[in-house]
Amino acid sequence: MRRELAPWLTGREVRSVDLLAPAGPKYAGLERLAGRLIEGVGRRGKFLLMPLSGGLELVAHLGMTGVIADHAPDARASTHLRVRVELSGGDPGTLFFSDPRRFGRFLVVDAGHYPTLPTLAALGPEPLGDDFTPAGLAAACARSTMPVKAYLLSQRPVAGVGNIYADEALWRAGVHPRTPAAWLGEDQVAALCAAIREVLAAAVAAQGTTLSDYRTVRGGTGEYARQLQAYGRAGEACPRCGTEMERSIVGQRGTTHCPTCQPAPRKTRRGA
Repeated sequence: MRRELAPWLTGREVRSVDLLAPAGPKYAGLERLAGRLIEGVGRRGKFLLMPLSGGLELVAHLGMTGVIADHAPDARASTHLRVRVELSGGDPGTLFFSDPRRFGRFLVVDAGHYPTLPTLAALGPEPLGDDFTPAGLAAACARSTMPVKAYLLSQRPVAGVGNIYADEALWRAGVHPRTPAAWLGEDQVAALCAAIREVLAAAVAAQGTTLSDYRTVRGGTGEYARQLQAYGRAGEACPRCGTEMERSIVGQRGTTHCPTCQPAPRKTRRGA
């Protein structure tokens, strides 16, 4: 989404903003947006960060069902429209932010100041950047006894790994999702680090995963669903060993794993 937004929004001035959702902290500061120049489109984890003229920043997060589009939603989806932004300088001249389940955010803050966004302020390293290494992931995991899947979803050991890609990476690495993070051995951490990189690189190349609501800026669908090996495949045969995949709840999120390829957690020397 950042790659689609950057060439469209960079250098455009905001003419007006219509807040169609109830006012609140998820949509704070939008009255400061009109008249500002959008200077670029960056990203941190799953947060879109758009620096604005005057030392401000537009922060957007899609939540579970949010969509940023360059075209108006259809009649069925129009009731979920939360923000409409009119832009200067040609077509498409309107940005639409829709969010059926209202978990998303679209707000203006002082640049780099995130007191109401604690997750953003505490994000771990970018998974496709040079700072994400097996040694760094091992050090982060050593600090937590949370189930490794829940720890990944916290965004603290690495930024941007959500429910779908956590299941996929853990399956690739052969790590049980309930393994306490501090129990992971060096080989497991190295395999997990590589798996996270591989899964996210492939998912970005496929423009994400559309299972229901998610659409690209121009209305397309993410095609990574065709490559899913674990997520949502409970009751099916494991693509690697043929064992029936199992579903459970980890960190309050539906989770799928293979009981053979991802054996139940066992304490290692590093976690002893």
